Amino acid sequence: MWFANMLVAGSMTMVLPFLSLYIESFGQYSPAEVQRWAGIVFGVSFLVAFLVSPIWGRIGDRFGRKSILIGTGFGIALSVLLMGYAETVGALFVLRAFMGLATGFIPASMALISAQSNKRTAGETLGTLQTGTVSGGLMGPLFGGMIADTVGMELTFILTALLLAAATLLVIIGVKEVIFEEQDEKQRSYNWKEVIRHIVTHPLLIMVMVVALIVQLVNFSVQPLLALYVGELTTAENMAFLAGMAFSVTGLGNLLATRKWGQIGDRVGHVKIMLLLLILSGLFFIPQAFVTELWQLVLLRFLYGIQIGGLIPCTTAYIRQVCPVAMQGEVLGYNQSFRFLGNVIGPVSGGFIAGMFGIPAVFILSGLLLIITAIIVTIMLNHRSRPKEQKYESTQTV
Repeated sequence: MWFANMLVAGSMTMVLPFLSLYIESFGQYSPAEVQRWAGIVFGVSFLVAFLVSPIWGRIGDRFGRKSILIGTGFGIALSVLLMGYAETVGALFVLRAFMGLATGFIPASMALISAQSNKRTAGETLGTLQTGTVSGGLMGPLFGGMIADTVGMELTFILTALLLAAATLLVIIGVKEVIFEEQDEKQRSYNWKEVIRHIVTHPLLIMVMVVALIVQLVNFSVQPLLALYVGELTTAENMAFLAGMAFSVTGLGNLLATRKWGQIGDRVGHVKIMLLLLILSGLFFIPQAFVTELWQLVLLRFLYGIQIGGLIPCTTAYIRQVCPVAMQGEVLGYNQSFRFLGNVIGPVSGGFIAGMFGIPAVFILSGLLLIITAIIVTIMLNHRSRPKEQKYESTQTV
């Protein structure tokens, strides 16, 4: 599963560094129009995925997550293959929308492993799986940038599709799904009303999902614009490769720190780690607006990647701890919907903000959003601890 995630993440990120350049090649667009179209085209697949993720999760709970992995893997491969033959922005938009119907390979793999992991070590286990994802994310843009500079962007889409198909075949051959049953929950199933009731009666669970949304919003607010931003910092000819490097270095920080953050979360609590990482992420994201050299941007994105790498496995591990296995896939589906909603809002809002105020404004506002989210999480933690303190004081009085 680790190798399959690495291949899928790598193939998906191969095309991200030059998406805005690919749109620019379709016709005569102003820089502001390219930025807006990049945000819209990049975000539409996640809008569709936002709507269908809970459905995929429920299907996975009932019929097995391996079948979801196979279907989504081949579906993404087909859509990416056809993108290499797109001739208009409209065609690219439609194909990205179709891709959203099939998006879900990595979240399905997270749900599969989460359902088979011990609650006490879920953070470390999911952190290890996440290293496969970030390894692919690290290598994908670098190879994508080099291939695009060498043979063209169209061929890069075709090679990406082949990698996705290879990853799906790896799942068919090498992954075995083990049905895990918690004690006292044998043959227990939950309808959608019970799942919703479980979510709404756990406010902190809802906030964890909001954190997942904010993280994706911040990440994707700048991703479609990164090639253009790198172009403002350097005049080198190999622009796609340099944009891929700036994109990938965040993945390198992820790779070095993700598993460790999961281990720490298992010991001290995943919500506390989320709070710390939100603050640190914001502090390393805002200065990216003020860089004057490419090496400064690369350094800050690496430091940002170290912090942001622990947030995804910590949110998933928290859900593993507070949700029964029988409803876990559907709850993770809702969590993934929140993430996909962030993927939609991020590039669209980033594109419009950049068009109005410039790309540096995107870094400033997104970084502030991370810090504000950390403040809200702190307030909720304090509010949750007060009833326990009041109960303890009343017991002592008696």
